Amino acid sequence: MSDTNDSTAPAEAAALRRALELALRGPRHGVNPQVGCVLLSATGDVIGEGWHRGAGTPHAEVAALADAFARHGSGAARGATAVVTLEPCDHHGRTGPCSLALIDAGVARVVYGVDDPGAASSGGGERMRGAGLEVVAGVGAAEVQEAIRPWLTAVRCHRPFVTVKWASSLDGRAAAADGSSRWITGSEARADVHRRRSDADAVVVGIGTVLADDPELTARGEGGLLPHQPAPVVLGRRAVPDGARLHEHPLPLRRFEEHDLDAVLAALYEDEVRSVFVEGGPTVASAFVAAGLADELVVYLAPTLIGGPVTALGELGVDGIGAQRRLTITGVDRLGDDLRIVARPAPSPTDSTVTAVVTTKE
Repeated sequence: MSDTNDSTAPAEAAALRRALELALRGPRHGVNPQVGCVLLSATGDVIGEGWHRGAGTPHAEVAALADAFARHGSGAARGATAVVTLEPCDHHGRTGPCSLALIDAGVARVVYGVDDPGAASSGGGERMRGAGLEVVAGVGAAEVQEAIRPWLTAVRCHRPFVTVKWASSLDGRAAAADGSSRWITGSEARADVHRRRSDADAVVVGIGTVLADDPELTARGEGGLLPHQPAPVVLGRRAVPDGARLHEHPLPLRRFEEHDLDAVLAALYEDEVRSVFVEGGPTVASAFVAAGLADELVVYLAPTLIGGPVTALGELGVDGIGAQRRLTITGVDRLGDDLRIVARPAPSPTDSTVTAVVTTKE
């Protein structure tokens, strides 16, 4: 992990790496970020560790303090250094401010990776400096930002982080000419989709997909439902049939008849949704991509050829090659016989502003 501050000791850089490992043990879904914290003694020894385990549980800093107290007694943190992935929060929510917890524990120095972008939760660094603590920001910032990119994007943009997924044949078809699409990909790719659903707060499809495929939109594993389920969201004006399997989902179905994707995402964000997994069909996937709302693309390519008119993506507003939507590929993996490609939009000066509207008969 890179060190962006010359005053940071090697022990603190190592502790930041460890804090990031701890952070990623926490849930990827929900309104709270993944955060890890390591407490170091004046000699650079680890005296406590903690991470945030989910909404309503102690934040990483408080968990690390509790660990240090349990190991070394109630005064263990006096003069210590707290190494945290994210700026300690400075607000009263379900738990108290982490900035005050560190001050009250007698911590002398705080090193963290990324500033908290939240309007209500930021300001911990300033409070701690005001209390006389030494505060160093920006250590390992690039790595931390990449690790918690979905949460940071959601808070900065005031909308959920959007992952658009599709599966297709090598010739880019999402279904055969008669509309049948089960199954293009193999079992390993489908299992990966279910894991990714479970990491999201909501899964989004168009009503056309509901009528054609009757999906459950649950996250499932070999033993049944996975512990975390995404909320099902359906876009489009046509009604979901009374007998649809969506009605058996453990979470309430959310319906949006309006076609303004910005409004849909804003409503979901207000409902504490911070990440959505868009699964289709081609009309809805294309609408998110065309509107510039796709933060990440996950594409499963099967070694098969289908032909016909049912392509995985439709119109994107690309009138000429100069307007093509360039991508940065961040991962290519083989899952059984299939390939999984993960990409994100590459910034381009030729990108044009697109109104985020689904213009379909759905």
